[in-house]
Amino acid sequence: MKDEEIIELYFKRNERAIEETDVKYGNYLESIANNILNDDLDVEECLNDTYLKTWDKIPPTRPKVFKAFLAKIARELAFDKYRASRSKKRGNGTMHEILDELEECIPASNGVEQSILGQELENIIADYVRSLPEREAFIFLSRYFYADDITAISKKYGISKNNVSVTLSRLRAKLRTRLVKEGYLAS
Repeated sequence: MKDEEIIELYFKRNERAIEETDVKYGNYLESIANNILNDDLDVEECLNDTYLKTWDKIPPTRPKVFKAFLAKIARELAFDKYRASRSKKRGNGTMHEILDELEECIPASNGVEQSILGQELENIIADYVRSLPEREAFIFLSRYFYADDITAISKKYGISKNNVSVTLSRLRAKLRTRLVKEGYLAS
């Protein structure tokens, strides 16, 4: 079924929309959630929450790119679940590494002012990723959007793990420089 047809089912409030979404994108969304959560029960709950949130957002929202719309919802919910479980118990793994890596170039979002500026920061980061050469953009997104581990990225792009690590380090440094220039970080 085409994305437009699935979206139309949501607008008609037809519960088949969720079934069709699961058939077409269930494995994709599961992969995103699993990269972040690495727990079958949490992943299943995240998928269910993704479908519920999609149901609540459509209508009125009519996504232009349905796959990206779903991915963003699943990712946000998985990160929320990860943070909630992490606050209960300190965990190890890929997500811990990713958050540590990004800590050096993403400002803390503790204050009210930071949360207000969050959308602008999101736009700056999206613009930064769009400005990267295609391969670097894919590597950056694989790590920091899809939460792939270094080994998976290495295999996906046919480069060494060391090359992936060095590339990500350079990309974070460039992002940090950009955020300093934009006034989000002190130099």
